[in-house]
Amino acid sequence: MSIAIIGGTGPQGRGLALRFAKKGFNVLIGSRDKSNAMKTSEELNTVLGANFGKITGHSNTEVAEKTVDFVIIAVPWSGHNKIISDLADVLRGKLIIDIVVPLAEGNPRKVDMPPEGSATESAQEILGHDTPVIGALHNVSASTLNKLDTKINCDVLVCGNNLEARTKVIDLLSKLDLNAYNAGDAEAARCIEAITPILIRINMSKKVPFSHAGIQIWPPEH
Repeated sequence: MSIAIIGGTGPQGRGLALRFAKKGFNVLIGSRDKSNAMKTSEELNTVLGANFGKITGHSNTEVAEKTVDFVIIAVPWSGHNKIISDLADVLRGKLIIDIVVPLAEGNPRKVDMPPEGSATESAQEILGHDTPVIGALHNVSASTLNKLDTKINCDVLVCGNNLEARTKVIDLLSKLDLNAYNAGDAEAARCIEAITPILIRINMSKKVPFSHAGIQIWPPEH
């Protein structure tokens, strides 16, 4: 199985590439600068060593054109809509996983939701309703993703308008040894994405004795 990560040279993209490759997936990471993606892929393959899935570097356009099972959007919010618009013709019809959070410019402790309501809904609007866009992994720390020797310390809420696609993404994320939950249609992304700046605020607080915390769904004790 293969996974493409557009914006794969950033902290979240790198962490996801390592995590999925460690589970045997072939991962294609993309960047606006192909040489940067190729350099990053070499670094990540060195971290992994042998006997794992292979990570290869490409331009964002090349990654979008490849035949893959999933395409993860992991770009900064400032370039989110433009990059998806530029690649729309080759992204349409693929299963898109959007992990981007619309953090306010200059203040990651606040969210700046777009007119569509969320980054997930913005991507869905750009690509059209025949292309499934699934929001996921919004609340997972990039630092946590890059620590391969530790288990991901939180659960993941998955949302999107296509139930079959949501189920496929939940199954995919289970391969990373985490719990992923069906959170409903794309409108739920407005709440899920907005959790991230709250977590950032908590993690930055000098009164909190930890950082990189996430959220977990706890069953009742009775």
